[in-house]
Amino acid sequence: MTDIAARLAHVEARLAYEIDVVAALAAVEAGAAVLIDTRRLASWEHGHIAGALHLPATAIDTRLDELPRDRMLIVYGWGPGCNGATGTARSLLAAGLDVRELLGGYEYWVRNGFATESGDAITCATPDPLVTAER
Repeated sequence: MTDIAARLAHVEARLAYEIDVVAALAAVEAGAAVLIDTRRLASWEHGHIAGALHLPATAIDTRLDELPRDRMLIVYGWGPGCNGATGTARSLLAAGLDVRELLGGYEYWVRNGFATESGDAITCATPDPLVTAER
């Protein structure tokens, strides 16, 4: 039974820390969360989630005071194969901020057809039927 209890604790911790793109969009639309892009500048300029703030790992120490403390911060990187957002989340949590990590990152946001921004243009890709939640 101890093994099951340990696995249950692990799953509960993941659910408390991670958020999927559908729940993240709902939290942002409700005004309860802010999205934070942790990728390097070139990736940000290529495209990012519409309305997100850019906070690469190299800027955390100098821009910590700029982050809202009254809302959940949802950090994201490129996709499931990138753990840059995890490092940023660790730093922000250590600073006492309410942080969640976006499951699937920017890739799954785009694959769901949610709004992205590049330059002055906001677009929505055609949703990928393999990952898109019914809306």
